[in-house]
Amino acid sequence: MQLEQPTQVEQSTQESGWSGTVPSAVDARVLGLVVVVGGLAASLNIPYGGLPMALAAFGLLVGGGVVAHVLGERKLRRITDGLVERWVDDGAHIEDVTRSSDWMQTEWTVHTPDGEIRIGGLALVPISRFSVEWQGMGDAMNASEAEENLDALAKGLYAEFFDIGSATQRS
Repeated sequence: MQLEQPTQVEQSTQESGWSGTVPSAVDARVLGLVVVVGGLAASLNIPYGGLPMALAAFGLLVGGGVVAHVLGERKLRRITDGLVERWVDDGAHIEDVTRSSDWMQTEWTVHTPDGEIRIGGLALVPISRFSVEWQGMGDAMNASEAEENLDALAKGLYAEFFDIGSATQRS
């Protein structure tokens, strides 16, 4: 029956070894920065509005900062997921995608037979940055720009990371 056959995406992820999901990667450093900046900004309200106004400002600033970080993390995770999906569709063998093990970076490691590719960046929505590193070489760009040009970015990175024929021609 047709319903029992895996879809093309399921087949390609089964062949690659990748489960098809990118785990969440919250950055404790960004959350700590949000709390410190919120505390400093709220402390400025104590002489003018008193302690209740300072606490309200602190709650508002920290809440907004946490939301900005979560939205930035989701954007970087969407970019990572999109890149890996496109690479698998183009024939790359992806063994797994894991998050940074120490919760101190918004970063994922894409495990391939040829080595590890690190994808991450700064996850804070208005100023989100996307970065990628492979074999000691890295590049970074605005996360919104990376998301808008995901197809071209995936093709360029695929050619650099997985296309052995073009790599030998450049040497």
